[in-house]
Amino acid sequence: MPKADLLSLFVRPLNQLGWAYAVTGAVGSMFYAEPRFTNDIDVVVRIPSDGGPALREAFPEPEFYRPGLEEIAVEVLRPSRGHLNVIHLESGLKADFYLVGTDPLNDWALSAARMIPVSDLPVHVAPPEYVVLRKLAFYREGGSEKHLRDIRGILALADPPLDRDLLLRRLADAGLDALFRKVFPDVNERP
Repeated sequence: MPKADLLSLFVRPLNQLGWAYAVTGAVGSMFYAEPRFTNDIDVVVRIPSDGGPALREAFPEPEFYRPGLEEIAVEVLRPSRGHLNVIHLESGLKADFYLVGTDPLNDWALSAARMIPVSDLPVHVAPPEYVVLRKLAFYREGGSEKHLRDIRGILALADPPLDRDLLLRRLADAGLDALFRKVFPDVNERP
């Protein structure tokens, strides 16, 4: 289970805003597998086109670095790969907000998110199949073994287990099926 400070700093304000979001990345993988150190949280989020002021108010200065209104407006309008950083200045903890845009995978992450309570905090977490898919995409882009370790953990420990057929379909749709078979050849052999 991820550490509460990261969640409290970044998820609690999103809950208060009422925006659709799903935690993914390393923190998302910790909900389904083993904990590991991370100082950032990846969140797929749907920010309204006029949401810049609300975002800046939810993460106020001087406690947080957050982008300016113009940058938020530009990123929110991107059809794909919109991205914003928010940093808690005292701790150095960071949130990477990946904007939904027109990406059907991001839409799926939000529509299939699971609400998992952490203490008194409801946390919307992307489905494990989405976390695996995105981690494999990041592995393809950067080659970091940490993504493969996270994926192995999810494949072995997710409860309930992943929907293997759904995962394989989504990987094929994303053009990641050959890479997945190469780095995880035993997954296709399981009954």
